[in-house]
Amino acid sequence: MNIGSITKVSGPLVVASGMREANMFDVVRVSEQRLIGEIIEMRGDRASIQVYEETSGLRTGEAVVSTGEPLSVELGPGLIGGIFDGIQRPLEEIMKIAGNNLTRGIEVPALSREKQWKFTPCVKAGDTVTGGDVLGTVQETDVVLHKIMLPPMMKGVVREISEGMCTVEDTVAIIEDRDGNPQPIGLMQKWPVRKGRPYTRKLAPKMPLVTGQRVIDALFPIAKGGVAAIPGPFGSGKTVTQHQLAKWAEADIVVYIGCGERGNEMTDVLGEFPELIDPHTGKSLMERTVLIANTSDMPVAAREASIYTGITIAEYFRDMGYSVALMADSTSRWAEALREMSGRLEEMPGEEGYPAYLGSRLAQFYERAGRVESLGTEPREGALSVIGAVSPAGGDISEPVSQATLRIVKVFWGLDSALAYKRHFPAINWLTSYSLYASSLGEWFNANVADDWTTLRARIMQLLSREAELEEIVKLVGMDALSPADRLTMEAARSIREDFLHQLAFHEIDTYTSLKKQLLMMRLVLGFYDQSTARLEAGGNIEKIAAMPVREDIGRFKYVEEAKVDEAYDEILAQLKEELEHAKDEEDD
Repeated sequence: MNIGSITKVSGPLVVASGMREANMFDVVRVSEQRLIGEIIEMRGDRASIQVYEETSGLRTGEAVVSTGEPLSVELGPGLIGGIFDGIQRPLEEIMKIAGNNLTRGIEVPALSREKQWKFTPCVKAGDTVTGGDVLGTVQETDVVLHKIMLPPMMKGVVREISEGMCTVEDTVAIIEDRDGNPQPIGLMQKWPVRKGRPYTRKLAPKMPLVTGQRVIDALFPIAKGGVAAIPGPFGSGKTVTQHQLAKWAEADIVVYIGCGERGNEMTDVLGEFPELIDPHTGKSLMERTVLIANTSDMPVAAREASIYTGITIAEYFRDMGYSVALMADSTSRWAEALREMSGRLEEMPGEEGYPAYLGSRLAQFYERAGRVESLGTEPREGALSVIGAVSPAGGDISEPVSQATLRIVKVFWGLDSALAYKRHFPAINWLTSYSLYASSLGEWFNANVADDWTTLRARIMQLLSREAELEEIVKLVGMDALSPADRLTMEAARSIREDFLHQLAFHEIDTYTSLKKQLLMMRLVLGFYDQSTARLEAGGNIEKIAAMPVREDIGRFKYVEEAKVDEAYDEILAQLKEELEHAKDEEDD
């Protein structure tokens, strides 16, 4: 234990002397109030400490005690359904002790020491085990089977293992290590948040993370183990989009980090998630969710910790072989915390005052995502997908955080305030967004959904791009100046925008669309365009084609229940053919 004393207090930054024996990133306790902090810079015996609690009232000369350990999280049963702050303090437990306001210096363990869990062994005495092996399981919720793994760096022989009810601190197994020393193993392990958890190897992202959101799955898909960014101005729907992804994405576990966003947004999350019914299981969504709540009125330094706390928890569940989706809302607030701490450390600023290492810090965070083969004698395949919201001021993505993020991520879902104001959800601009996974995932879609999936996607993107070109002409000379073929292109693109890309998040059917239904919707819209083009080339009238009643049925197809889509699809195609023939007969007469 190293004890120093405060020499300077500057907001969340505290400088202490006499800390020669301390190390970078050690956790320290500041003053008699035992405020928790972390060493972020060492110069001789002087340590610069970012304190994760309010520092007002601290005085020079007060004691600073190093714990000698890095900032770590507790990993074990009790995480699922938990609501933690940025340094993994359980907010519900703190509220029971201290009321609605966080008390400075309060110490509450992240995982309950009283709650008992039923441990069921998967190995027996005499078995040789290595880091990552599953020693047993705990049914944490009705949805999540928590796998108790041997810590990554351990290896040995099981000498004792017991079944029954126990707390996270109880010993459930004795492992004899390579030196013959007995090592007690409990349900809980600790891991430093700034160090990525190890794995055997990283695998190529070959499967999509299906979200049920048509603009994402069909046009800009994300792979399981992939990374995506959602930049957009205030009010464009970043948080609602992340809520939809948390609810509907095909992930076993969801970790949602509210990093420095407004308190009312996080309140909505905390109030809404427990009430949401998980469509995959029929249970509460919280039965597979971990929430990290670190709002804008909490100490700025804790924003950085919340990002690392969340992704370390996500990696832990990935190692069990689960598909994990992590939502970070938003990385801009984290970057602002880096900027403030960098300024107080008097470091040389980079662009717009952000630290010069902003890009590398973002890269270190996002590269912890991936689809991996986990450690262990019988390796498991797990995936950690990271979706980070970015909040550029005024929606200007030329600012440093957005640009640094775009250099790292493979998927860019650019939100557009103009679309949001038109009540178009999701407000993802199809002209500025992109997915670098689209080509590699195209093989999976063609093999598992339909062999024409990538062709349909390419044609839809082509029509939307052509519509943007024609709109410029319409603005100059009006719609009447367009040829009938171009007018039909505009009609088809409008159908794509309004009938296919527009989705109602709060409609019980339209909120989620299966890949099969998305395929049929694309075929319907393009079927209308192809058959109408043929009729137009045969001398048809564009006005009559555009006014066909079947177009309304195509638009309503998204409200058809999944069980009835095949029947409805055949009926609409038959109606389309009939109305085109009827239009032809009228023209012949």
